[in-house]
Amino acid sequence: MSKASSDFDSPWKDTLEWYFEPFIRLCFPKVHSAINWSIPCQFLDKELQKVVRDAQIGRRFADKLVQVWLLNGQESWILIHVEVQGKRETDFAKRMYTYNHRIGDRYNRRVLSLAVLCDGNSSWRPTKFKSTILGCRIEFEFLMVKLLDYKKKWEELEQSNNPFATVIMAHIKSQETRRNQQQRQAWKMSLTRRLYEQGYQRQDVLNLFHFIDWVMKLPIGLEQAFLQEITEYEQEQNMPYITSAERIGMERGLQKGRQEGRQEGRQEGRQEGRQEGLQEGRQEEAQRLLLRLLERRFKLPVPTEVHYRLQQLSIEQLEELLDVALTVDSWEQLLASLPE
Repeated sequence: MSKASSDFDSPWKDTLEWYFEPFIRLCFPKVHSAINWSIPCQFLDKELQKVVRDAQIGRRFADKLVQVWLLNGQESWILIHVEVQGKRETDFAKRMYTYNHRIGDRYNRRVLSLAVLCDGNSSWRPTKFKSTILGCRIEFEFLMVKLLDYKKKWEELEQSNNPFATVIMAHIKSQETRRNQQQRQAWKMSLTRRLYEQGYQRQDVLNLFHFIDWVMKLPIGLEQAFLQEITEYEQEQNMPYITSAERIGMERGLQKGRQEGRQEGRQEGRQEGRQEGLQEGRQEEAQRLLLRLLERRFKLPVPTEVHYRLQQLSIEQLEELLDVALTVDSWEQLLASLPE
């Protein structure tokens, strides 16, 4: 998987799956009122990829295919296709039509298409695709929300207890603070503190912080300051959630590994030695701390297969597993998340 794909896909996909009902309730209230939420939704991501695998174009944050049940009694269930788009794309409306048609044809079901536009262009608002040739006409309309519009509803978001409001707030502030990292640090702390103030349960804090942390990345120095501040806040609130405690431990461990690697490299006295020492030090420390995190997470010894698989990973892959290790619920889920 490419870096762009992994960076811009997973957090949105996870968040949509964790908070699909709150997402629909906040962004598409009329759709929400038509769905029978007493019947669990089914997420059909693998099926979606089979249908649209040859139409992967544009900068997309995520796409989801969800089976939902309706309240009207006329049709038992439909499919909802959600597309989260991060950048203006000339053929976006055409792609929405293509997906809708392919999904409907494959499952012989009506498909509701929803678009979430995350770009910063206020004038780009696609909602329909048209095609006409010699009297033959196609016209397709889909529902769309523009996250930029929620700037005008900021007070409503602040007062909302809907967890997806936090997602939108984090996205908006990540755009606004793109050129001011100190301001981003302040907002990252404010939004993280809000998770506790809203009274969310531990797992919701972890889930939502997972998104905040991804979308509001900071330089190393400011990130360390943020981690120190959130640690002190958690101590004051007597809520030592894994989000900060384990993450800080991992960050410090990785930093130690980097320092040890640099020292070893300097002793070698060659550029090659520095690079090799840095890499080995970081990799060994990352493996050790990740194993310790997993043992504390599951309160069980790490299975041999997991040990072996982790030894095959690069330092970059080990670092990316931090958030995964905090959210998976079983060894099987962890193994399924590991790169081949």
